[in-house]
Amino acid sequence: MEAIVQIAQVQGFTAIALGLIIGLGALGACIGIGVMGSKFLEAAARQPELVPLLQGRMFLLAGLIDAAFLIGVALAMYFAVANPLLASLTAAG
Repeated sequence: MEAIVQIAQVQGFTAIALGLIIGLGALGACIGIGVMGSKFLEAAARQPELVPLLQGRMFLLAGLIDAAFLIGVALAMYFAVANPLLASLTAAG
């Protein structure tokens, strides 16, 4: 019975961690892209001749910001599907 309680606790804490990883990652990515986009528009208004150069760099950084979020989602899904903490607990029991 004690092993079932421990497995349930690990699954519960993992679900909370998954929500935090995905939620805070999405929040950070949205804020980062929003700040970067506003700075791009500000720079484009000040220096219109630099728009093509700035636009390429902005899309590169937007991709990197989004990739960091997707890496967090992939890690969260790994813990959701194949939880190594749960596997070690069941192997010990």
